[in-house]
Amino acid sequence: MSSLLLFLPFLVLSPASMLEFRYHSNHEIEQYLLQINASNPEITHLYSIGQSVRGQQLWVLALGLSPRRHTVGIPEFKYVANMHGNEVLGRELLLQLIDDLVHGYHNNETWSLQLLNSTRVHILPTMNPDGFDASDTDCQYSQGRFNHNGIDLNRNFPDAFAGLRRQQQLDDRKREAEVRAVIGWLRTESFVLSANLHGGALVASYPYDNSNGGSEQVGGASIAPDDDVFVHLAKVYSHSHASMHHGDRCNDGRPFLDGITNGYQWYPLIGGMQDYNYVWAQCLELTLEVSCCKFPPVKQLPALWTDNRKALLAFIQQVHLGVKGRVFDGSGLPVQNAVVEVRGRRNMCPFRTNQHGEYYRLLLPGNYSFTVTYPGHEVLTETLNVPYGPDSYSAMKHDFLLRHITKTTRRTPVNLSQALPTPSCNSTLHLGAGGAVTRPTSMGLGVGLGLVAALRSLID
Repeated sequence: MSSLLLFLPFLVLSPASMLEFRYHSNHEIEQYLLQINASNPEITHLYSIGQSVRGQQLWVLALGLSPRRHTVGIPEFKYVANMHGNEVLGRELLLQLIDDLVHGYHNNETWSLQLLNSTRVHILPTMNPDGFDASDTDCQYSQGRFNHNGIDLNRNFPDAFAGLRRQQQLDDRKREAEVRAVIGWLRTESFVLSANLHGGALVASYPYDNSNGGSEQVGGASIAPDDDVFVHLAKVYSHSHASMHHGDRCNDGRPFLDGITNGYQWYPLIGGMQDYNYVWAQCLELTLEVSCCKFPPVKQLPALWTDNRKALLAFIQQVHLGVKGRVFDGSGLPVQNAVVEVRGRRNMCPFRTNQHGEYYRLLLPGNYSFTVTYPGHEVLTETLNVPYGPDSYSAMKHDFLLRHITKTTRRTPVNLSQALPTPSCNSTLHLGAGGAVTRPTSMGLGVGLGLVAALRSLID
C-alpha cells in the first residue's frame, strides 16, 4: 500500500467520485486503477500480470472481501477486455463495472455486498494496450487489432486440437508477451468462470472454437463436454442484455438464435483464448461480442453501459453454479492434483484439485456421478443431486474423503497417467496463491511466465 501512495501525491478518489463516460487512455486507466486501489484497500487489490511488447503494464484489479489472496471456498472469476486493440468498448464497460461494484459496496447495496462477499472478481481492462495506442476510430476496419509485433493475440495460444503434448512443449519464447502473461496468470489462480470482451458483433460465443474433425464435431458445431453449461452461460448473458438475445442487431446479415453461437459453428479459429482457458485451466470462458461497432461513438457509451450492466453482473453470479469442495486423503489432509471427473464429461485435460485441495465444477441442476482418483487411494465414486446455486451466491458444497489402499483392500485398477500431472495437461498446476505473481510495488513490474508461437491470423 505504501509503495502505491508514492505514485499518488495528487490522486485522491472518494467513494462518491464518478467515472466519466468517455474513452480513457492507457495511462488514465492505470491512474484510475491506482486511485481505486488506494482508496478501497479493504475490497481491492491491484497487481500486474506482466507487460506488453512495448513495456506497458497489464494491470488487474481484484475485488472481494479478501482481495489480496485466494480464500478456500470463494470462487475466482475474471473479465478480460481489449484483447484486440481496436475493439474498445470492453475497456470502458469494465471500468464502469469496477466503479459500480465499489460504489455499491460503499452504499451497502445488497447486490454488491452479496457478490463481493461470495466471489473474488479479477478485471483486466486491457490485454493489448499497444494495439489500443495504434488504433483509430473506424467502426469496423480500423487498425490496432494486433499487438505491437503484428500478431493477433486470439490466435497465439496453444491449441488443443493441434495436439496437447506438442502444443505444450513449444518454445515459450515464441509466444507473445501478452499471451505469456495470461498463461502465467492462469497458472497462479484457480479461475472457475471467465469472459473476454470483444467488438464487431453482438453475440455470446462459447467453446469450442476449433476442431480436428473428431467426435466433438456435431452438425457444424464443435461440442465441448460441458456444452449444456456453456449454452446456459451464453443465454444468461444474452437474455440479461438489452438486445443481444434478439440475435439480429447488427447489419451483417448474420442472425444468431437467442444471441448465442458455438464458436466453431460461427467460424473456426486456431489458438483462441477461450479454448485454452477451458482445456488447460479448467476455467469455462465465453467470448462476448458486445457492440456492432468496434469503436462506438462516445455519445453512445452511457446507453451501451446500460445495455450491458445487468448482463455483466448476472454472468459473474453464474460462477456459483454446480458443486465445489475439497478432496482429503486418507490422513485427512487436502490433496492437490486429485482428478475429479463427472460421468459423461470426458475433458481433454481432467479437472484436478488446486493447491488447497479444492475443486469447482460448474453444472446445471441434476444428478451427477463423480469419480475421484488419487495415487495410493481407493477410487471414490459418489452421486450428487446438484441444486441451482447462483440465487444463493453459493454452489453446493461437498467434500470427498478418500481411503488409503491397504493390503486387504481389493484394488480397483487406477490409470496413474490421469492421477498424476502429465507433460500435456500440467500447465495449470498452481505455483502460487492469489495474485502472487507480481505486486504493484513499482511502476516497473513484469512476469516471465508462458508459452507458444504466433499462429495464423483470421478475421474476428
